[in-house]
Amino acid sequence: MTEPYDCTECQESLFGQKYILKDESPYCLKCYEELFCSTCEVCEKLIGCTCKDLSFKGRHWHSECFLCSTCSRSLVDLPFATNDDKLMCIECFTNEFSSKCHVCLKTIMPGSKKMEHKGNSWHENCFICNRCQQPIGTRSFVQKEAKNYCMPCYEKHFALQCIYCKKPITTGGVTYRDQPWHKECFVCIGCKQQLAGQRFTSQDDFAYCLNCFCNLFAKKCAYCTTPISGLGGSKYISFEQRQWHNDCFNCKKCSVTLVGRGFLTCKDDIFCPDCGKDL
Repeated sequence: MTEPYDCTECQESLFGQKYILKDESPYCLKCYEELFCSTCEVCEKLIGCTCKDLSFKGRHWHSECFLCSTCSRSLVDLPFATNDDKLMCIECFTNEFSSKCHVCLKTIMPGSKKMEHKGNSWHENCFICNRCQQPIGTRSFVQKEAKNYCMPCYEKHFALQCIYCKKPITTGGVTYRDQPWHKECFVCIGCKQQLAGQRFTSQDDFAYCLNCFCNLFAKKCAYCTTPISGLGGSKYISFEQRQWHNDCFNCKKCSVTLVGRGFLTCKDDIFCPDCGKDL
């Protein structure tokens, strides 16, 4: 029978020895260390009862093993961070993993305000207009040749002016006949529909969408009366001031195509030679 002053594990007497109570049960130091003490993450040795056990997220270290993995500085009284389970002091962590300012090339410390654009980062005080040297902050800006410009400076010194409205073009411009236009200014002279990104043509230096151009200028098919655009390589037949779509150039009587064949006319109609015999 175990006596009140015997080790709970090995039953050795604890009289005159140091011992530790756990859950109100006494253990000699050897048994306690084997049963309950943790192993150090670095040296893989037991963290004994007389040693300071430092723990973080279920992992344990001797105080002398609790070091920055980069500079080996003790982290006992310092703030630290982890990367891939490696401990690092804040200085080493920020130098290795924090963003670098695109201008001064210094580390942007965690918690400090930074500006980002297309994969680059800046200190707030370094994010300035390359022309007027004023902070850009959250204002609109334009990047030209890897340099940042506030919108007023960019418009004043670099932006092209729209040939129509005479205002600067900062984004989405269109070039037509070597002249710059805003997309929203480059429209069909007839219906005012934007022409950027779609097929169009011109007449007397004015741009037209295909529908307006055909309705205004194209000849009409003698058969179906719809416009013959002649654009995009579409073919048509012309004879004595009249025009037909290829698909409309058929015998009035038997509807056979007359494209590439001889034909006869009678008033406004056309006939194949066989049907023309009966005229």
